[in-house]
Amino acid sequence: MYLRFPLVCLGLSTALLMTGGCSPGDKHPQASLEERTAAFEKSLDAIKDPQLKDAVADLGGSLLLLERARIKLDGKPVDTEYGTDELAQLKHYPNSQALSDTYINGLFVVRKNSSSDYLTDLEPIFPFSQNNESDFPFPHALEWQSVTLSNKQVVPFQAEWSETDSGIQLSPSSANLSNPDDLTITYPYIDGVETSNIQQPQPVTLHGEAEVIAPGKVVNLTLTSKDVGKTRTEGNISVTLLALGKNFAEVDINNSAPLAEAVRDTELNPLIIQARDATGQYLARAGSIDENAEQLAFYQQQLAEMLKQTAWSDEFSKKLDDEQKAFDSQHPHHYSKVYFNGPIENVDISVLDFSTANVTRKTLDLPVVRLDKNVVGKDIQTLPLSVVVYDDQAVNYLKDATLDPEHLKKSVVISQSVDDASAATLEFSHPPTFNDELLGELPDSADTPVTFFAEDQNGKRGEPLELPAEAFDADPKTGVITYDLNLFPETPAYAIGSMPLYVADIAKHTLDVAHLPKGLELKGNALVVDQALFPSDAWRFYAKDDTGNYLKEVLAVSHSEEPNGPAIFDVHYFYGHPTQIESYARTALEPVEYGFEAKLEKVPEVTPPR
Repeated sequence: MYLRFPLVCLGLSTALLMTGGCSPGDKHPQASLEERTAAFEKSLDAIKDPQLKDAVADLGGSLLLLERARIKLDGKPVDTEYGTDELAQLKHYPNSQALSDTYINGLFVVRKNSSSDYLTDLEPIFPFSQNNESDFPFPHALEWQSVTLSNKQVVPFQAEWSETDSGIQLSPSSANLSNPDDLTITYPYIDGVETSNIQQPQPVTLHGEAEVIAPGKVVNLTLTSKDVGKTRTEGNISVTLLALGKNFAEVDINNSAPLAEAVRDTELNPLIIQARDATGQYLARAGSIDENAEQLAFYQQQLAEMLKQTAWSDEFSKKLDDEQKAFDSQHPHHYSKVYFNGPIENVDISVLDFSTANVTRKTLDLPVVRLDKNVVGKDIQTLPLSVVVYDDQAVNYLKDATLDPEHLKKSVVISQSVDDASAATLEFSHPPTFNDELLGELPDSADTPVTFFAEDQNGKRGEPLELPAEAFDADPKTGVITYDLNLFPETPAYAIGSMPLYVADIAKHTLDVAHLPKGLELKGNALVVDQALFPSDAWRFYAKDDTGNYLKEVLAVSHSEEPNGPAIFDVHYFYGHPTQIESYARTALEPVEYGFEAKLEKVPEVTPPR
């Protein structure tokens, strides 16, 4: 069973290369990474045994990669970037077991609309994001086993599609990289026989097994620079803040109690380190190093032993495993050095205590729900869900409903591309906000004046260039100015002009579900929105329950009277039962003139071949 871990480390986090080279004979600790890489590759080339070579390449190659990461982290500018609280979801539930139950009981499966007569895609919907490992912080596993079709046939799950299997197959989808958890049912193609998808046996139930490991308790501590070097103990958990730099925290923890017997053979990461700056906001992580000096020396020793071998053997493999187990038992502490994008004020340390643990396993028999994003007809599909999940990012996202024009202008970034001399570009962009969502269709009449200038003899801005109309094109809707350098009398050095930006005026209203206006109707956990009265290009809706927290939206479905016809109403499904609806409506569109002066990049000169 495949386990997703709450914090995925980059292999070992850093090791041998910090202490002097890729082999025990390399005595050049100051040698550059490139020199050490070359030395390692030379050592690797000398190994003849394939298994030994693979093992050395695995460890040595990882260490080289990790050393590169360490150098990059140490040299990274301290630019502030905010993230979210990795344990926010846990704070909504009475204990860790309740969060585990929510994950398992909130799973369901949607059949996706397919244009193929020989493929049907299934999308598992998770209550917590699968793209963000920290959104669900406990070790968990999900194993699909089979699907039952409408003709009662049971099709087993297989890890990949087989070209030689002539039957119906269930395998991971290979076409959808944005949803790696999607599954595909593949029907056999019979030459000369026309079979539409609706004639194929349809998926009814997806079967599998889920497992979640919940820690018996979670210990939370908030530390500052005053705590460096001190050990804080809470029960069997001891936490030491070893160092606190401008943008990194170095922490060591120890659990004096042994792991629960049920999880002793499971790889677990019990430590979650977060940081906040002076504003109190959580800083985004930049990376981590999770091996201390003793561990580094141990891995160096193991690699040295590998390099002394002439061939791989089961005995040698067992020896390495035994050494690893012995080292782990003698060094129970857990170390981590985490880098953040921004200056640190406080460090929040959370320790997942697995000395007691609840391992929840559940057999899944999930009905396949048909909920296309575009539905023809007025029948509303019910989607009863037994769990409540909150959207902790909504508060931060919605604060930009009202956007200050000056703040917008300060956030603009100008990107240039001169790779294609006939289509060089200046692109104006800014971090996306909630206000952007409600801009709607931008006007066609916006003016984008721009003048190009040559460079004078002193390297300053020279005279404006006389250009034909077709030499450049400014598109205010995309925020891109495209220009053809082949039509310029000389190479431009500067561009001065104005790019129109827009800010939406947004009106916010709070509505009690017992007194919703005409055009809004709540059916269970589904909000039905009449598109004639509340068109989606100008309106957004968020739901809260009695706790005052925003509910996570599961899916949004648009209903029309005919294929490809205009929407007559939208349906928004939530994890939970709303008691309050917040509406956000665009009332006007305000132009914001962004004046700019950009020094232009030059097309790189290409040296002709001799």
